[in-house]
This record gives sequence, structure tokens and C-alpha cells, in this order.
Amino acid sequence: MSEFRFALEASDGAARAGLIETAHGTVRTPAFMPVGTAGTVKAMLPDSVRATGADIVLANTYHLMLRPGAGRVAKLGGLHRMMDWHGPILTDSGGFQVMSLAKLRRLSEEGVAFRSHLDGDLHLLTPERAMEIQRDLDATITMALDECTPFPASEADAASSMRLSMRWARRGRDAFSARPGYALFGIQQGGIHPELRAESAAALTEIGFDGYALGGLAVGEGQQAMFAVLDHSVPLLPADRPRYLMGVGQPDDIVGAVARGIDLFDCVLPTRAGRTGQAYTRRGTVNIRNARHQEDPRPLDEACACPACRRFSRAYLHHLVKAGEILGAMLLTWHNLQYYQDLMRGLREAILTRSLAGFAARAVALEAEGDIAPL
Repeated sequence: MSEFRFALEASDGAARAGLIETAHGTVRTPAFMPVGTAGTVKAMLPDSVRATGADIVLANTYHLMLRPGAGRVAKLGGLHRMMDWHGPILTDSGGFQVMSLAKLRRLSEEGVAFRSHLDGDLHLLTPERAMEIQRDLDATITMALDECTPFPASEADAASSMRLSMRWARRGRDAFSARPGYALFGIQQGGIHPELRAESAAALTEIGFDGYALGGLAVGEGQQAMFAVLDHSVPLLPADRPRYLMGVGQPDDIVGAVARGIDLFDCVLPTRAGRTGQAYTRRGTVNIRNARHQEDPRPLDEACACPACRRFSRAYLHHLVKAGEILGAMLLTWHNLQYYQDLMRGLREAILTRSLAGFAARAVALEAEGDIAPL
């Protein structure tokens, strides 16, 4: 079994193209991880996810510990076997979901006590328990438990939250069971405050992790503020480890973050948008529900190789979505994930050929054209 490692292939400014070697295969970076929160990428078969070009998917500790339970997943052979995804899986530790979903959340030095949003049962998630759950899931990449600092937060509140997360990070590192090809990532916090981000980066680097994430962003601060945080914070993280921007995002967010040195991304947007009739295309975002598509014989995106574009018209996709047919959600989700993987492929190739600036300018300009643009 291979060791977990990150190999840099090329750079273009701060942007990096590389390979992450893991126990479950190789991840080409920069990479977008489709979100399979509860052990499935919604509206997609595993083979369909693979067909888009995805190397790695994300699942979530919070949801899986509540249902079906990490112990049950372990008895069934682990998440890879259960969901028939044999490539790498990263599991989010659940800190964000506890903040956003759980009832009666109470933080302490020990961990976070909360009542399940499903049935109201009381749970205690500690840094050690988060490691145990993710080990039961057989996560390729485990995330340290943290508190996702809300926005807005005062500098004092952001500092207190960040320092608690750093103490939890050390406990998580101590509790993590190292295995060849498996990894533990720490999460930088500190809100939009540069000094706090620097303190967090120093604490994580001193503890020592296999990769580093930036958390507490894309929570309402806006793109300009997020990019300002990345400009300051990314260079503080070890250059020989993968860098992961959690929960981001829109295609133009990804393009800008790659240019600032980010390697890994995840977001629910492409799958959620697919289930609501929104499609990302090379001419901008299309709302297939609009009446202008009801007799349109053209494909959704002529340059896309997904089944929605190769086999069906905009008119048929419009009909499916308006009729509430499940096939509509399946096709648009597949298309959106294909679009994201094609974007990542384009970014990788641009970095390898040192032509990122031109590719990024074209990608962002086309994304801004939107639903009114002709193909």
C-alpha cells in the first residue's frame, strides 16, 4: 500500500498542478470533490460519478454517525464497499453541520453536545470521537474536528473559536490512527482576521498534518473578502502538503482560489442546482425551467460530453423538470458535475502549460454571460 503524499507537477504563479497518492488511488489536483453527504452523490450512480472524471468524493461524519451509524458502516465493510466507490473518500468531521443543523448545540472544551436534527437524540462529538467515527467509515482523508466560526464574528469571538479548534486539532492528531496511504488534515480558522489566520496556521504546522484546509469561509463574507483571506493565508501553509478550501463553490470562486494556490474543493452547488433546474454551461448558468427553452432543439451545452447534452434537447430537459420527473434531476446533476470536472481539467492543463491567466479570464467572462447568451 502506497504512502500518502503530494507531488507537485507544475506551477503557474501561486497555482499548482499535482498528484495526491493515497491508499485508494491518485487524485489529480486541482480537484473538485462531488459531495456524497450521506454516502451517495444525490441522483448519481457511482459509475456516473466516475464517468465525469472525478477522482475523489466527500462524505460527512455528522450525517453518517446519525444514520446509518458509523459502527454499522464498519460492519458492512466500510464506506468504500457500501457505496461502491473504491477511489479516495474525504470525510468532513461534522463541525459545520453541527453548527448549521443540530439543535441545542453546546460547545465546551470537551467537545460539542447537540441534539440530532433527525430525532432529537443527544450526542457528544469530541475530537477523539470524530477520529473514531471516521476510522469506522474507512475515510481515506480524515478531517480534524473544528468549530466553523460564524460570520460575522467579532475578532475576540473569532479568536476564542479558533483557539478552541486548535486545541481540538492537537487532540485529534493524538487520537488519529495512522495507516499507510491514509491522511489527517487540520483546518485553519480565524475568520477574516489576518493575525488570527497566521496564528492558526502556525499552530497547525507545529502539530503537523498530512494536509491543510481553510475553514470558516464562504459563510457570507463575500468573494472579495474571501480572496483577501486566501491571499494572506495560503502562503502560511506548508507548500509540500495539499491545501483544501472547504465548501467552495461557484465556478468563479474556484478559478480565483486555484490562482491563489488551492488544490482541493467541495460544494453542494452542482448537485443541488441540478435538482432545481439550474445548469452550469460554458455560456453561463441556465435555468432550464424558463419558457424560452420549451421548444429549443439545441443541446444544453454543445461542448459537453455528458448524456444530457449528447442525447437530449433543451426542450426535453425543460419538459422533465417542469413535469417533476426524476430523470430531469439525474441528467442535470450529471451535467453539472461534468461541467465542474471539465473546469478542473482545464485548470490543470492551463497550469501545466503555464497559461492559467488566459484560461481564467475566459472562464470567468463566459460564466458571467448567463441564461440570455446564445450558444
